[in-house]
Amino acid sequence: MSSQNIPLAERMRPKNLDDLIGQEHLVGKDKVLRKSIESGRIPSLIFWGPPGVGKTTLANIIANELDRPFYALSAIKSGVKEVREVIELATKQQNVILFIDEIHRFNKSQQDSLLGAVEKGVITLIGATTENPSFEVNSALLSRCQLYTLKELSSKDLEDLLRKAIKEDVELSKREILLQESEALIKLSGGDARKLLSLLELVVLGSQAEKNTITNDLVKELAQKNLALYDKNGEQHYDIISAFIKSIRGSDPNAGVYWLARMIEGGEDPKFIARRLVILASEDIGNANPTALVIANNCFQAVNVVGYPECEIILSQAVTYLASSPKSNASYLAIKDAKKKVAQTGNLPVPLPLRNAPTKLMKDMEYGKGYKYAHDYQNNFVDQEYLPEQLKGLKLYDPGNNPREAEIRKYLQRMWGGKYGYN
Repeated sequence: MSSQNIPLAERMRPKNLDDLIGQEHLVGKDKVLRKSIESGRIPSLIFWGPPGVGKTTLANIIANELDRPFYALSAIKSGVKEVREVIELATKQQNVILFIDEIHRFNKSQQDSLLGAVEKGVITLIGATTENPSFEVNSALLSRCQLYTLKELSSKDLEDLLRKAIKEDVELSKREILLQESEALIKLSGGDARKLLSLLELVVLGSQAEKNTITNDLVKELAQKNLALYDKNGEQHYDIISAFIKSIRGSDPNAGVYWLARMIEGGEDPKFIARRLVILASEDIGNANPTALVIANNCFQAVNVVGYPECEIILSQAVTYLASSPKSNASYLAIKDAKKKVAQTGNLPVPLPLRNAPTKLMKDMEYGKGYKYAHDYQNNFVDQEYLPEQLKGLKLYDPGNNPREAEIRKYLQRMWGGKYGYN
């Protein structure tokens, strides 16, 4: 295949550990992972990090360095059937490496299908994920793997990569290219080296000039004409999720479902969408409708079990419910204000009546003395101070202006009178 038909990002893919950019903490001299690779013995691995920082590349380098059979699957396109086929092949070979990209997209049964082969050493698994493995990878599988975190690429890393591509790539080096400005390229790439190189190639090929002077304005102009490049992980990805959240916050179920459809058609991870709905249910609805969090959390659980395509129905139900719900950000504001107050006042002492007193010494020091047990009083309430002395009367939660929180406000006013200004 002609090099012209191979994408720049693939042509520039590092072939050895020394060429890998930005991950010196893992593969630098005398680092544990590098030593493990150089020794020829590696355990099963999970690579966790943002898109485009070298997870797939590192897996390929390991296979090449160790000269071992290498099979690659994408969790988007593969399932238990494909995993079992590779395991069957691995039983007839030795030291097989199975790389699974976006392993967090495998459901529990799919991940479980790997356990036996990993445990018996039939395969050495290398999984790549952009999501926290503690939440997205089965604990049984995670316990059998060594976890390594890949760092986000710095602006300097990305700038160096641009200049390296312009100087060393077999196709770009044939052209006269002046990298006058790089800020727009770096910003639009979102820290993703693969996207950065794709965008550079787009700009160079799209300018139709023998001499290419790359400026921020030129990059923005050409990128606007090719927004599809950023559909899933780039700038448009963030614009669409922003529009999605703002539509639901603004109580527009029609717009919410439209942006949901855009993400579904773009192949967005349904768990990412569902996770954002859980956050929104608490941040933007809160106590105006406590059931919203229940719906959103159930949606997240169902999406994990069902997956595409059926989970789009569940997502649509949750989106329309949340968009049509009363809104309040009072709980969100309360924790923000509370954290600010903690930062301002430091570690104020817990009032003695509220302290735990499990030992005689603590009781002698009057820990817990004077505490009034609320259930011993009428309406299960008694007026006593729960905040540190310096913060008496501080109001952090101010119920929103909606029917549910109006009831909460009346209750707090009835209990506390004017102490916290609930009126």
